[in-house]
Amino acid sequence: MSTTSLTTVTRTQGNNRALKAGEVTPKHFRLDFEEVPVLVNAFRRMVRGLEFDVTEMAITTYMCARAYGKPFTALPVFLVRGFHHGAIAVNTNAGIRHPKDLEGRRVGVNRGYTVTTGVWARGILHDEYGVDLDRITWVLSGDEHVAEYRAPVNVVPMPSGANLADLLASGDLSAAIGVETDHPNVAPLIPDADEAGYSALATRGHYPINHLVVVKDELLAAHPDLAADVFGAFAESKERYVARLRAGEIAPVTATDAMNQRVMDNTGADPLPYGIETNRSVIEELIGHAVNQHILPARPTVDELFATGTRDLVG
Repeated sequence: MSTTSLTTVTRTQGNNRALKAGEVTPKHFRLDFEEVPVLVNAFRRMVRGLEFDVTEMAITTYMCARAYGKPFTALPVFLVRGFHHGAIAVNTNAGIRHPKDLEGRRVGVNRGYTVTTGVWARGILHDEYGVDLDRITWVLSGDEHVAEYRAPVNVVPMPSGANLADLLASGDLSAAIGVETDHPNVAPLIPDADEAGYSALATRGHYPINHLVVVKDELLAAHPDLAADVFGAFAESKERYVARLRAGEIAPVTATDAMNQRVMDNTGADPLPYGIETNRSVIEELIGHAVNQHILPARPTVDELFATGTRDLVG
């Protein structure tokens, strides 16, 4: 029996290393990897052109795409996680002493309003600091992957030809999310942001998901075993990575490896759990943010976001 080939895009990182090296493969399918140097471009190509069979994708891009009927469905393979307390920077001359001071101000957002980092960062402002997000004007440096999406009236584009970091440094913006600059007028909004993230994990189970995996619906319909098979391959690759991480065999250690190690040390658990049930609360949290921030028109259930053959799988 011939093996079905699947054009696949996913970044090269620890939990995918064995998969991309061919040491782990699905049982009945072949993953033909295509390298897209700027990964977010693959998200857009999938959303707008369905260019791949299996694709890593930012989770809120996926949820927004699904709300607008894009014909692909996620597997509960959560490739990238992270804390976003450090994603918010302020102009030090803007008089921002507390996150609530952002109300009534203009705050930049790197790329689109639906970018996952922005959604999580705004959720932190709301949940931990009581910020009324609707009282902030959000200034975007780019457009949305899902072209059909229409942002709320307090979301505007930055001027043509402008640079988000320059606008922040000059004070045209009081703050910005997802901007990296070493300008002396710019500082983190939340001090000790890394520790704030780990504290949120310890106190309220806040452990944000950034990326998952999606598969074309036509392939899922044609191959009922595809979803579970591909899930299993991603999970086995990840399990090999976690075993090496636990054994101290990762070198050189990246920032992502260090975060995964600390999460594992703090919780005593797998730092990259795949599957719905163990991640249900954090997915519910993100859905709530997406609804509150006017990204999703209605609240989906967690289970309906994922392929039917994967809803009870654990990896």
